Amino acid sequence: MSALRERMVEDMHLRGFTSKTQQCYVSAVKGLAKYYRRSPEDVSEEELRRFFLWLVRERHVARSTLTVYLSGIRFLYETTLHRDWPVLDLVRPQKRAKLPVVLALEEIRHLLSVLRHPVARPCLTLIYSCGLRLAEGAGLQVPDIDRSRMLLTVRCGKGGRDRYVPLPERTLEIVREYWRRERPQPWLFPNATRRGPIGHTTLQRAFGAALRQSGIAKHASVHTLRHSYATHLLEHGVSLRVIQELLGHQSPQTTAIYTHVTPRITGALTTTVNHMMAAL
Repeated sequence: MSALRERMVEDMHLRGFTSKTQQCYVSAVKGLAKYYRRSPEDVSEEELRRFFLWLVRERHVARSTLTVYLSGIRFLYETTLHRDWPVLDLVRPQKRAKLPVVLALEEIRHLLSVLRHPVARPCLTLIYSCGLRLAEGAGLQVPDIDRSRMLLTVRCGKGGRDRYVPLPERTLEIVREYWRRERPQPWLFPNATRRGPIGHTTLQRAFGAALRQSGIAKHASVHTLRHSYATHLLEHGVSLRVIQELLGHQSPQTTAIYTHVTPRITGALTTTVNHMMAAL
């Protein structure tokens, strides 16, 4: 590890960044160093400007990717190297209001029923029925299941926040049957070597195979299970404030997106609008 990288990592530790955030920031800085084939410490502000232009014009990186590059490189120059460069304020990833894909409850049931992977099936079932992120579901440990209180403890979610999520009875039955068969420890869903949690790629591949076998034409991913969970709760009358807490969203604006994809809400709106305009 170079002295600059080590200093940057130490600074991120002091800021309390999670290990995942540290990895993303270091990777962004490595991308800059690879582009110019020298230490970022020797890169000028004009060269930094050209690098971001290359990301936008040539590579056409996604908004989320550009945001990671900007955040990581900004941290290096402003915090670690103490360089207040205006170009870092000039870069602005373009916002896009993209609606999430949502599966109907019947589609969720069918999708989970065709899953064949012995570990991925209970894991993905838990991810849906508790509204978890992929990393949260894969990283669960056996003690996170509280059978007496029917709660699931999600530890160190996004932003380092812990939260409790209601554990459905049927989901507990499925997980209990799986546990009796596999006896996992300490990871609830271990990988093939049982030395760590199941890999994200393993879950994504299992989901993709089940999606193709199910015949569902939607462009869904594992994260679609979380979107569907939130939408189904909203359809059944659960308030956005409660859903925000269950999902671990810091901002209510993030949760509010589900009001645009809920058929019951849009259906009721259509009925109202048709009634209002009937006399035109």
